[in-house]
Amino acid sequence: MSGPMALEPGGAEQDTLALRLAGTSALGDDRTLALRLPGSRPDPAAVSRLAADLADRIGPAVHPYEVAALLEAEGLTAEQITERYGHPNLFSLATALYEQVPRTFPEPAPAADPWRPDTVRCLLRGVLFALPGLAYLLTAPLWHPGRHAAALIVAGLVSWAWGQGLGHRAHLRMVAGRREAANTLLTGAPLGAALATAAAAPLAGTGPVLLTAAAQSLYLAAAGVLLVLARERLLLAALTPLIAGAAVLPWWEPGTALRTALPLLALLATLVATGHALRGARTAQAAAGGRRPRLLWSVPYGLFGLAAGLLVLQAGRQAPYAVIVLTVSMGPAEWLLYRYRGLSVAALRATATPAGFLARSAAVLAGCLLVYLLPLLPAAWLTGAAPQTLLLLAATLWTALLLQAFGSAWPPAVICLAAAAVAAAVPWLRLAPGSGALPLCCGAAVLCLVAYTLWLLGRPARHV
Repeated sequence: MSGPMALEPGGAEQDTLALRLAGTSALGDDRTLALRLPGSRPDPAAVSRLAADLADRIGPAVHPYEVAALLEAEGLTAEQITERYGHPNLFSLATALYEQVPRTFPEPAPAADPWRPDTVRCLLRGVLFALPGLAYLLTAPLWHPGRHAAALIVAGLVSWAWGQGLGHRAHLRMVAGRREAANTLLTGAPLGAALATAAAAPLAGTGPVLLTAAAQSLYLAAAGVLLVLARERLLLAALTPLIAGAAVLPWWEPGTALRTALPLLALLATLVATGHALRGARTAQAAAGGRRPRLLWSVPYGLFGLAAGLLVLQAGRQAPYAVIVLTVSMGPAEWLLYRYRGLSVAALRATATPAGFLARSAAVLAGCLLVYLLPLLPAAWLTGAAPQTLLLLAATLWTALLLQAFGSAWPPAVICLAAAAVAAAVPWLRLAPGSGALPLCCGAAVLCLVAYTLWLLGRPARHV
């Protein structure tokens, strides 16, 4: 019976009587009777030159076979190997090169950050969140915001909660295609505006206040559509009448007509821009199929929007300008959400154990929170807000948004709703001074959210 066939020349058959060239082969030995001719030894100088030329590609090899494959790719023939380098075959030369070149294993090139944020877009979104407040600045002399603010607050809370849920559902539909997301927004945005206006109607009292609440609801619905479709620049262009009107207020009184016309013009421009964006998105190719996401999946996002609105409202009662600071800070907050994901991926590549990744993950979380909160400290002093209230509220919102970004929606929604409810109930029940309830509730919420974040996101599997 025959045995296994050798894969290389110079196997066991070379132990038999053979006729050889004089000299010692790089792979063989001199145990057999051989007739050798002069001048057939390997040429060390030629081999060294070849090793120097191919050192960068031979160094990472882990076996001489890889060097042999490299030599074949370089086009070396059997005649060249024998005549130029003095080796009997390819494997002999490959082994000599492998032994001569030290092993080097260069680090792979760093991969591009898949979560690199768009800095301009994030900052622009923060500005866009705050710009609608200019409408209240322009129209304040035309009505009594203090007397009828409840109607606008209720309409704003409903719009905020509905917008958060609708935005999440639209992003889920965006997976199927922009056409499906546009259809979801086209149905949900008008319904949300109608619900917000209806909620404000019992508190409006007069027609102008109800019309103001309706205009506010329409704007929030339309702006939410543009933000979901990533049309921030289009929204900024639509708000230019508001920007122009507010810019001249310190030096010129525009009068009743302009104070009314400029916000209405901005609203009309926003509605037109929204219609244009939806029409463009609906012209995209329809998806081949796929199941529609359940409505229940978007409910916790709406509840978080309601909780965030209630928390910000309570902070605004104590320091109104703190609301502006928080609103503008949502742009940098979104930027930091992207940076957290990018830094977590980098930490995943740099660690080898779960414990090591947990430590790095905690450091990334602490660093992002610190970068977000530090600029808010001087902002709190400038606006007259209590620093502990503003910082703890901001930390609560950012950590909850971070969990939502990783698909964990119910825990932050429940924690923030509980904090908002307790902070509102404590002064009403006269259990403690009103100024101390909100920071205490936010502090407890931050502790719960941070602990849950470390438990959930401190595991490598969440970042793969």
